[in-house]
Amino acid sequence: MIAKRRSQHGRSETGSIVQACEHHTATLLSDGRVLVAGGAGNAGVLSSAEMYDPATGTWSQTGSMSQARDEHAAVLLPNGRVLATAGIAQLDRFSDELYDPATGSWSQTGSLGLSRDSHTATLLSDGRVLVAGGQLKNNALSSAELFH
Repeated sequence: MIAKRRSQHGRSETGSIVQACEHHTATLLSDGRVLVAGGAGNAGVLSSAEMYDPATGTWSQTGSMSQARDEHAAVLLPNGRVLATAGIAQLDRFSDELYDPATGSWSQTGSLGLSRDSHTATLLSDGRVLVAGGQLKNNALSSAELFH
């Protein structure tokens, strides 16, 4: 277990993430762990994903996304899976992906109508996901889509 030290401001240190990254997503899972996926690292856009366990303060690698993505969005679905949408990648167009914490793996699912990045993804009360705004090739978007 990683030793945790209290600071003067009520914060404490914990384990370090395995792959340095920025513009990633961090999704709180129903079991309290946190899934960190994609983003950009020293080697470029990432497909890697890691799991943080706050009970132990440790990080572990989990299944990688099928496509590297940066500035994407992720949301926890009612069935416990995580939906990762769009983002920036080496490809102009790619499908969205679902992460299953029970198996530690990703699977491709449908695609948004527009390849967008820097958007939001919000779970609605009926289980659909509202994907809104963002940008496409540095042009701001006013459009929104629903993921079923």
